[in-house]
Amino acid sequence: MSADAANARRILVADDDDRYRTRLARAFRDRGHEVAEAASCAEARREAERFRPELAVLDLRLRDGSGVDLLGDLLEALPGLGCVVLTGYGSIATAVEAVRLGAVDYLTKPADADEILRAFEDRDAKERPSEGEAASLQRVEWEHIQRVLADCDGNVSRAARVLGIHRRTLQRKLATRPPRR
Repeated sequence: MSADAANARRILVADDDDRYRTRLARAFRDRGHEVAEAASCAEARREAERFRPELAVLDLRLRDGSGVDLLGDLLEALPGLGCVVLTGYGSIATAVEAVRLGAVDYLTKPADADEILRAFEDRDAKERPSEGEAASLQRVEWEHIQRVLADCDGNVSRAARVLGIHRRTLQRKLATRPPRR
């Protein structure tokens, strides 16, 4: 999955694991992308201002703060920025929060460069339905579940009660990828 000059993107990689960050940045560069690296929230903010990335890959836990907080700051400063949040400590609540704030996807480590780029490509391919084209029933259900879960602060048991379904059924639905429109 190499990028030609027309498809090359500017990618910010913010991760406090030096080896993982360096390996991921190298993989993006090998695919023809321009990459800036950061090990902390403060460094990521400086790099974003200097580098002006189109895409960002953010670790959930950075040396000086949360990748979810950083996500909000970056999206405010760079409104068109596409972000993927990575974590080795995945939880439904943080995934819901990241997506609610505008993350393209939420992936568990160790995600590789191709998996991350696919998440960005999926975002680019998922245009909103045109007028008159309705979202699928599965998509509407998925979005409703996400809203209820966010309203319940990520508490799966409480969300299941509100939705009137069994907790395990809700967990099974949450474990699947969002349906296409």
